[in-house]
Amino acid sequence: MDDKEKEKEKEEKKHDGTDPVEEEEEDEEGNKRTVVLGPQVPLKEQLELDKDDESLRRWKEQLLGQVDTEKLGETAEPEVKVLNLTILSPGRPDLVLPIPFQADEKGYAFALKDGSPYSFRFSFIVSNNIVSGLKYTNTVWKTGVRVENQKMMLGTFSPQPEPYVYEGEEETTPAGIFARGSYSAKLKFVDDDGKVYLEMSYYFEIRKEWPATAQ
Repeated sequence: MDDKEKEKEKEEKKHDGTDPVEEEEEDEEGNKRTVVLGPQVPLKEQLELDKDDESLRRWKEQLLGQVDTEKLGETAEPEVKVLNLTILSPGRPDLVLPIPFQADEKGYAFALKDGSPYSFRFSFIVSNNIVSGLKYTNTVWKTGVRVENQKMMLGTFSPQPEPYVYEGEEETTPAGIFARGSYSAKLKFVDDDGKVYLEMSYYFEIRKEWPATAQ
């Protein structure tokens, strides 16, 4: 096949709708990479298509776990609902914050003591289909300057009625007079396909002492 024939075949494939969509996406270094996106298929339909492939069927059964396949819907798009965020700190009662956050009279979603250990725990539900490469980012600013940009890969999850729970590693709030004050932040949950399930801006405060009562 000569070059002209190859070009003709490529053009035909481009317009016949059989090839997966290709999109260009910039990575963190600013370089462009090509992401190949295949058509999304309802999970129920996927299981039917793969029933003759023993190894693939077993892999999906293992991933799905205890999912009742008879109750799967016909929707191709997965859905992730983040239920709440819990802040844990040794010696303190757990602070459970429903999502979206409810700010106090000063506009803060919560307050932390400076120089104190803490960790976040998320609870979320996956429905309709398998969500692949779910991750969250939490970006924090103080007086307009970005001071933290946390990115965490959570993984791939099958739909199930019970919530999944993820607990992050323990961290320590910054200490000292200059660390105290108001912070703005943005929380985002997104999957490998770039679908955003939650994007929420909020404010919190770092104080010299813990709040006297739970907010």
